[in-house]
Amino acid sequence: MSPIAEISQLGSKVLRLKADVVVDIQSLEIQELINTLQNTLASTQGVGIAAPQINESKRIIIVASRPSERYPHAPTMEPTVMINPSFQALSETIEKDWEGCLSIPGIRALVPRHKKIQINYTDRTGNIVNTQLEGFIARVFQHEFDHLEGKVYLDRVENNQDIFSESEYFKMLRL
Repeated sequence: MSPIAEISQLGSKVLRLKADVVVDIQSLEIQELINTLQNTLASTQGVGIAAPQINESKRIIIVASRPSERYPHAPTMEPTVMINPSFQALSETIEKDWEGCLSIPGIRALVPRHKKIQINYTDRTGNIVNTQLEGFIARVFQHEFDHLEGKVYLDRVENNQDIFSESEYFKMLRL
């Protein structure tokens, strides 16, 4: 069984690097990395994770939307491994909504993202997948994709007043 990895925290150099393209998807190293990513994400209340978040500068993300204490209204989606992903916006519509990050605990912020996107990736067996995402799941994808580009969600915040401590965020939700 693959281990659960420590999650890299804001300030860690790996979170600011452009991740390397995965060449040999079927290699034991990459398959073990995917297993570790899956186990690590499953041990959290997160809805996605990127390889740089476990100190591996590789272009692999997992999107796994599910309701949790952190995201009570998240839609359910089976964990999906996406290797060398890319995307393009399908409309000019940008929405601001709340995001958090396993690498930046205790903070939430309003982040503008494309509402509907076309994504392309390779799955862990080597199949190429093209599909569309919208709403919350499109947001999660774009958040994780940013990690592959050396960005964190705070880099996208338009106004510092859109950044909240998680405790204040949850108080606001209860109002």
